[in-house]
Amino acid sequence: MNKKLSVLLILLAVIFTSNAKAEKTVLAGGCFWCMESDFEKLKGVTDVISGFTGGTLQNPTYNGNHQGHYEAVEITYDPKTVSYKELLDYYWVNIDPFDAEGQFCDKGGSYRSAIFAGNDNERKIAEESKRNVEKMFPGRKIVTPILNASTFYPIKGNESYHQDFYKNNPIRYKIYRWNCGRDKRLKEIWGDKATH
Repeated sequence: MNKKLSVLLILLAVIFTSNAKAEKTVLAGGCFWCMESDFEKLKGVTDVISGFTGGTLQNPTYNGNHQGHYEAVEITYDPKTVSYKELLDYYWVNIDPFDAEGQFCDKGGSYRSAIFAGNDNERKIAEESKRNVEKMFPGRKIVTPILNASTFYPIKGNESYHQDFYKNNPIRYKIYRWNCGRDKRLKEIWGDKATH
């Protein structure tokens, strides 16, 4: 076999093998700017996309109609580096699981928290994860639901400025996050487990 062809076949095998290992999941935890920022710091996460999911409206928009949808992030990760369970462990300490009205200063249906299970195995792991959180807070109701995954609509077009907002507008993002009280509330709930 031609040496160049052999090298090409090896490279293609590596590319397809590495792509096959990537997994995706969708999580909602209030402001997608914050969720994106938090999850892009986690080792093993290779991409985080802001968008909407959970509603029936097709092609929701931030400044238009997104009724029924959650602000959410689609997380691409390498399960050899970070497992789905570890993603959920990290998720819990980055949300307020007791707030049914939204997250932190952001209130309303689109800011609620939710785990979107993509299959039976993810649902089983998510349910066990939620039970573990419930054990940590006896007598308190964890309101974060585990829902079936549905179509994820990435932010796009003239609203694409929401993607990587924390990188592209660091001062505005930090002011928003501080004023919203996100990190203060996370510390109150999770103590040293909070990631900020």
